[in-house]
Amino acid sequence: MKTTKKLIALTLAALMVLGLAACGGGSTSTSSDSSSTSAPANDGQKYTIRIGHSDTTANLIHISLEHFAAAVNERTNGQVEVQIFASEQLGSNAEMIEMVEMGSLDAMMLPSGQQANYCPKFKALSLPFLFADYDHVYKVLDGEIGEELLEGLSDHNMIQLAYWENGLRQFTNNKREINTPADMNGLKFRTPEDQLTIAIFAAYGASASPFAFSELYLALQQGTFDGQENPVANIYANNFQNVQKYLTMVNYQYQPKDMIFSLSTWNKLPADIQEILKTAAVEFGNEHRQAIRDNEASQLAELEAAGMQVGYPDTQPFIDQAQSVYEDFYAQYDWAKDLVERINALK
Repeated sequence: MKTTKKLIALTLAALMVLGLAACGGGSTSTSSDSSSTSAPANDGQKYTIRIGHSDTTANLIHISLEHFAAAVNERTNGQVEVQIFASEQLGSNAEMIEMVEMGSLDAMMLPSGQQANYCPKFKALSLPFLFADYDHVYKVLDGEIGEELLEGLSDHNMIQLAYWENGLRQFTNNKREINTPADMNGLKFRTPEDQLTIAIFAAYGASASPFAFSELYLALQQGTFDGQENPVANIYANNFQNVQKYLTMVNYQYQPKDMIFSLSTWNKLPADIQEILKTAAVEFGNEHRQAIRDNEASQLAELEAAGMQVGYPDTQPFIDQAQSVYEDFYAQYDWAKDLVERINALK
């Protein structure tokens, strides 16, 4: 299955390159570091922009991407078509970001863990219990710190158009109710490819391993993992209530999922189209954020109605036991403590 998916992804990537060559340009991308190439004049040619992501078509992020695509097409009078590839059709997140960096994929919705490989300060976002709530998150990401976190992205042929949402993250498992960190001891969790996330689970006595999100449902069903962690919206969209009995609401971590373009694509787009894309990316990123917040209560109610046991433990023991993750992080990066203090000052 993995081999077949990889062949499909490579074939699509090749077609993308040929498609861009055929139209004499292609999709483009710029990062907050800004591109050094001036945009060409708009001569009326049409552009096709292909964007990949790892979530299902039922996920709120896909729905907002469809709204984004429709708005861009309308606002450019049909000059730009945005094609959306869901559920890792083009490869895993790690594979897609390599394609974006190489210029063979126009854009993707990039999870925080992968983005940290290209923007070192992004790693801080994965620290446990860093954010008090969503309002705190947006004060940080939509301000000076949010811009600072993107430093280095353009060095990898990428630009971020907007912060979108992944959300405050929770635990699920199929073994037992989790009321304290001790209840996590010995459990095996699937996590994203993010070393800080893996370190958090180790601090709780659990083991954690990265695994393709598109194949996670089957892995949970087969007992390859006892549990996983994700925001409520992702748990709901992927029907994890069918293969996971317990949901533990702790808001242990926040991670965004951001609209990233390849500069190889971005720099070929006329300036007016770039502006339309950037404006729409922010607009529908905000729509997605609001949808996550607005739908959480009803999604939780449906998960419970389907038989999932939802718990709300005291988070302080989890916060206390995860302090070693902060200590190790501060020891690795000389900028880390100052950055965390500045984030905390915005609470």
